[in-house]
Amino acid sequence: MKHTLSFPSPIGKLWLQEEDGALVRVSFQPDAASQTEEETPLLGQAKQQLAEYFAGQRMQGTPFQQKVWAALREIPYGETRSYGQIAAQVGNPKASRAVGMANNRNPIAIIVPCHRVIGANGSLTGYAGGLNVKEELLALERRTRQR
Repeated sequence: MKHTLSFPSPIGKLWLQEEDGALVRVSFQPDAASQTEEETPLLGQAKQQLAEYFAGQRMQGTPFQQKVWAALREIPYGETRSYGQIAAQVGNPKASRAVGMANNRNPIAIIVPCHRVIGANGSLTGYAGGLNVKEELLALERRTRQR
């Protein structure tokens, strides 16, 4: 069963949709198939977390971590960057290890795509979900992007 909830945000009205107990959609337009709105516990939690995000309270970290996480969000889907490239992007070219530590502290992996950061030689390095998961996420993005 689908449940929908609209949410006024600083970037316009957002529509949240739950299906079978999972958040399946966050969009700028309502789903035509969903006519009624209902705030379920899951949609209420998603709405609260989005409100915290827009208030700047969701991604709490040091100023350096915040810069790294912002840089991660700029990596295009299906592409990768090295720790050194991210360090240079945030203005501290010698801080590739610190970039790795910021990745390790990323509170919303996949959404803030720390899996897209690789070693300077192209090798896959540390990932909280395991290197096999990192490899699968990157392969999925490459396959999807080629369509």
